[in-house]
Amino acid sequence: MKRIFLLCIACCFLSALSAQSTRKIRELENKRKELHQQIAESETLLQSTKKDVKSQLENLALLTGQIEERRRYIHTIETDVNTLAKEITTLQRQLTALQRDLKEKKKKYEASVQYMYRNKSVQEKLMFIFSAENLSQTYRRMRYVQEYANYQRLQGLEIERKQRQVVSKKKELEQTRKAKENLLKQGETEKAKLEIQEKDRQALLANLKKKQKGIQNEISKKKRSAQQLNAQIDRLIEIEIEKARKRAEEEARRKAAAEAAARKAAAAKAAEANKKSSGETASTSKSGVKTSGKKVAPVEKFNLNNEDHRLSGNFERNRGILPMPVTGPYVIVSHYGQYAVDGLRNVKLDNKGIDIKGKPGAKARAIFDGEVSAIFQYNGLNNILVRHGNYISVYCNLSSVAVSKGSKVSTKTILGTIHTDSSGNSVLHFQLRKETAKLNPELWLGR
Repeated sequence: MKRIFLLCIACCFLSALSAQSTRKIRELENKRKELHQQIAESETLLQSTKKDVKSQLENLALLTGQIEERRRYIHTIETDVNTLAKEITTLQRQLTALQRDLKEKKKKYEASVQYMYRNKSVQEKLMFIFSAENLSQTYRRMRYVQEYANYQRLQGLEIERKQRQVVSKKKELEQTRKAKENLLKQGETEKAKLEIQEKDRQALLANLKKKQKGIQNEISKKKRSAQQLNAQIDRLIEIEIEKARKRAEEEARRKAAAEAAARKAAAAKAAEANKKSSGETASTSKSGVKTSGKKVAPVEKFNLNNEDHRLSGNFERNRGILPMPVTGPYVIVSHYGQYAVDGLRNVKLDNKGIDIKGKPGAKARAIFDGEVSAIFQYNGLNNILVRHGNYISVYCNLSSVAVSKGSKVSTKTILGTIHTDSSGNSVLHFQLRKETAKLNPELWLGR
């Protein structure tokens, strides 16, 4: 019976492995579907038909972003193919083990059937029982006959169950192999599309290389505009930091005042008690006044109040899974930090955030709960700062706003509409700060 119990446990374990394998494949498929949908949507973002340097640079940024998305998708496909290959090896190993186990069980079952056939008559069973030397042995032999019959029945059931597992495992293995084959075909299709995009990019670069002077002028113009915008953002963030410092100081003062009042009340109570017992009221009262008049320790510059601490902690825990700050399809057309534009000579960009291109009419939305700390205009467009404790998210290039200063916002709250220029480009410039430190938004956003 113990053996049967252990065999049942082993079967349950194999079934659990099978379910885990199927769940893993489904998870991979779901992730790939999301990426594929993102690529399909990003391809609906059209390039400008204008031939001026500005429009062509924007087209190059869009095409580069789409290529990066496709490369990321191909990398995911390749990773999933490797995962499925390992899964196939595991399934094959499990199937071999099941088949070997089934073969052994059939062999044992066959032997037990032959034994039962040779001793099938009731008379033989009774002779076996009553030929016992004593009553105790008779009882044990009766139990043996019963348990052996029960064991044989369970063995038959176990073989049926094992056969079902073998069939199921074969089916699962076949499905996984088909999934891998389909994935390899999909990878080849995506590589062919990537090759076409790479050729389009090379053609665009060849055209732009003839306009080197115009490129440098356009880049210089963008740099000057970005520097002025960042100067305004920096100034407003410094104001926010000072406000946070004052809030924290005020909270600390209130707490200190409450503690002083409590100490004063305790001192007064003690003084009353001393007055009754020893009459030393004056010295005790004096001591109480001194305590309440104690100065509050200065609060460091970046101290936060309790609400700011709570928001900051929650924000940090969502690193890597915050929603994209735009609605609808999007492509990241400019990344964070300093980098050279691949294919163009002496063209370097320095972005304090990221630029995200969406469809005309796309909205900017909050990436987390917070409060609108500032709304300001630059070059006739609106820009919003949202504070999340000691983190600040910045949304620039909005044609209209849907919130006001001091508004409480939650994750994905619509903040405004992204401006669409004359070439049909709707690009949100997005930044993320921790106090004055600039952060790479791509490390915080979920994609």
